[in-house]
Amino acid sequence: MFRTAIAGSLPKPSWLAETEKLWPEWKASGPELDRAKADATLLWLKVQEDAGLSVVGDGEQSRQHFVHGFLARVEGIDFEHKVKMGIRNNRYDAMVPQVTGPLRLAGRVHAMEARLARAHTDRQLKFTLPGPMTIVDTVADRFYGEGKEGRIKLAFAFAELLNQEALALEADGVDIVQFDEPAFNVYMAEAAEWGVAALERAARGLKCKTAVHICYGYGIKANVDWKATLGEQWRQYEQVFPALSKSAIDQVSLECFHSQVPPELMRLLEGKDVMVGVIDVASDVIETPEEIAETIGRALQFVPRERLIACTNCGLAPMRREVAEAKLAALAKGAALADARFA
Repeated sequence: MFRTAIAGSLPKPSWLAETEKLWPEWKASGPELDRAKADATLLWLKVQEDAGLSVVGDGEQSRQHFVHGFLARVEGIDFEHKVKMGIRNNRYDAMVPQVTGPLRLAGRVHAMEARLARAHTDRQLKFTLPGPMTIVDTVADRFYGEGKEGRIKLAFAFAELLNQEALALEADGVDIVQFDEPAFNVYMAEAAEWGVAALERAARGLKCKTAVHICYGYGIKANVDWKATLGEQWRQYEQVFPALSKSAIDQVSLECFHSQVPPELMRLLEGKDVMVGVIDVASDVIETPEEIAETIGRALQFVPRERLIACTNCGLAPMRREVAEAKLAALAKGAALADARFA
């Protein structure tokens, strides 16, 4: 059958954190919070397995935010004095921490959730990390320098730390390490020029599968409004896919369902596994198996069957839990229908 997977994040249960928020506040602290995070991780593993997904993840249940969850264990970052900054080319404002000194890991970042997930599923396990370019776009740098040179220096500093954690995740038994790089769809020229190189540095030495997730953002208003300005064809991928096709990264994700991405751009990823987004994360409407099978069928014109992975367009974190559960079930049913149709 077609492989199926989620992009990464899933909604936090109401007993763990605020719901339907991208930056939720935790409902507990200390050991109680640690237990709640573990419980939520196991809950979502079971939901993914019951839905029939072939690749599962921790749903990022132990992270308040997909970038800041990693940064919390990085020395040289000041979380006490956050500043307001426009991110993703000023698409929206966020309170971000400041880089104030040399960067180094304070220890393991995601050992608990990775080992917990590995111990409780026999399916392929994917674990997500933020990509170096996206981290650079989500912090205020006060140390590595201004301008392009400073951004590159900071990106490669983060890439080294990401590589340390990625190698440790591989040792924990993770099958796929995925780096999330939504910044690749915003700073396309820089992504091709040095972003992919920084990504490869983050993935250096990994023997497990490596992946990069490039989307048009969560289904929040700022992203929906931005998409409305992109015209009849979204061709951002066209600028970075050629560089990725030459890279050592094994898998590339793209937003497909209810997007204006020309499907023929998938041709630019020859030789890569392609995670085709068949689930809309900006709508509460549950996709039908027929819609999902049709999206897979269109992708098969440009991607070999054995290289196609049916996936969500992006993370589901800000969604209602019941909607996310229904979309996961629809994903597996649609992939099964496509398997029967295109056998």
